[in-house]
Amino acid sequence: MATKRVYEAWKGSNKFLFGGRLIFGPDARSLLVTLLLIIVPVIVFCVFVARHLRHEFSSYNAGYAILVVAVLFNIYVLILLCLTSSRDPGVIPRNLHPPEEEFRYDSSVSVDIGGRQTPSLQFPRTKEVMVNGHPVRVKYCDTCMLYRPPRCSHCSICNNCVERFDHHCPWVGQCIGLRNYRYFFLFVSSATILCIYVFSISAFYIKVLMDHYHGTVWTAMKESPASVILMAYCFISLWFVGGLTGFHLYLIGTNQTTYENFRYRADNRLNVYNRGCLNNFLEVFCTKVKPSRNNFRAFVQEEVPRPPPQIISRESEPDLGGDPRSKVEDDLDIGEDLLKISQRRNIEEIDEDIRSRGSNGPAHNTSEVDSVLGSDHRAPTIRSEARHSSEGRSESWEISSEVLANSNLTETRGYVASKEVRQKLGGSF
Repeated sequence: MATKRVYEAWKGSNKFLFGGRLIFGPDARSLLVTLLLIIVPVIVFCVFVARHLRHEFSSYNAGYAILVVAVLFNIYVLILLCLTSSRDPGVIPRNLHPPEEEFRYDSSVSVDIGGRQTPSLQFPRTKEVMVNGHPVRVKYCDTCMLYRPPRCSHCSICNNCVERFDHHCPWVGQCIGLRNYRYFFLFVSSATILCIYVFSISAFYIKVLMDHYHGTVWTAMKESPASVILMAYCFISLWFVGGLTGFHLYLIGTNQTTYENFRYRADNRLNVYNRGCLNNFLEVFCTKVKPSRNNFRAFVQEEVPRPPPQIISRESEPDLGGDPRSKVEDDLDIGEDLLKISQRRNIEEIDEDIRSRGSNGPAHNTSEVDSVLGSDHRAPTIRSEARHSSEGRSESWEISSEVLANSNLTETRGYVASKEVRQKLGGSF
C-alpha cells in the first residue's frame, strides 16, 4: 500500500504549502488582498509623506525615525498576519469510524431481520461533560465522527472541527481558534495602531505644509494629495479594524468567542468559562500555546474506513450480485448430466455382462435395450419460473413438478430395463 504524508491524505478543505509546513484555509487567495491593503498604503506613506519629514525637526536627522517606525511596524503587522493565517488553528483530527464505546442496544426499538426482532443499535447524538463544575452538553460531529470538545465547532468552510472556534475570517483566509486567536487579536489591534499612526503623521504633514506656504488647509492639501488620500483611507479602515479590536476586547474580558456570543446571546445562559476579567486576559495572552494535534508531515498508511454501524435503520436485503437465473440453470444442468451418466453406466454394465458370459450364446441385440430406454432417454426439459418480489430485487426459482416426475420415471424405467436384460441373459445360460 502506497505511503502518503498526512497533508496529502487530508480530508479537510485546507491548502498546504512547503510540504505541509504551512496550512491555509480554502479561501487563502483573499490573503493577497489583505496584504495589498496593508503594504500599498505604507509604501505611499513612506514615499510621499515620511520622506519629506526627515529634516523637519530640531534634530536634523530625527525625521528618519518616522520612516523607520512605519517600516518596522508594518513588518510586525505582516508577521502577525502570517502567524494567524498559516498555522494550525486547533484542528481536531477526525476519526475513521465512530467511537464504539458509545454504542448501546435499545430493546424498545427493534429491527426485523430475517423474521426475528433484534435490538436496534442506538448512538447518542449528545452527551454531557463537566466544565468548572457545570454540566455542558457536547454534540457528535457526523463528518469528523467524534464528540466535539467544549467550545469546539465544525467550520463548514474548512470542513474541520476546530478547538475554541471563534469564527472563520475571510481576510486572513483561515479559521480563528485556540492556537491562533492570540495572534489574530494582536494583528487586528496592531493594524488599528498602524492606521492611527499613518493618519496622525499625514495630518502633521498637512500642518507642516500650511506653515511652510503660509496658506490655508486647501493649499496644503493641493500640495500633498497623497496625505489626503491616506487620511481618508485610514479613517475608513479605523471603523473596521478599530471596531473589531473593541469587540474582541469585550469578548476576551468576558471569556467568550464570537460564535458563542452570536449564538447564545439570546439564550441568557450562564457563561461557565468566565473566570474574571483579569484571569480571562491572562488566559489568552499569558498561557502557553498548545501544540498541534496534527503532524502534517508524518507518514500515514491509507486505510479504508469501516462503515458506521446501523443506527435505528432497517437493513436492506444484501445483493449477492450475479444473475440468479444462471445459477439455477447451472444446477439443473449438473443434475441432468448426472442422470445421463447413470443411464449410460447401466447400458455399459449390460454390454460388459454380455461379453463376459461368453461369445457362444445367442447374441442379444442391444437395440432391444435402446428400445426400452429410447422413449425416455431424453434430456428433461427444464422449466423455471421467476417470481419477482415487490422490491424487484429478490427472485425465487422452482423446478416444475412435471420435470421431477419425468426424471424419476426415467430412472425407474432404466432400472427395470436393466433388470429385464439381466434375466434374459441369465435364462440363456
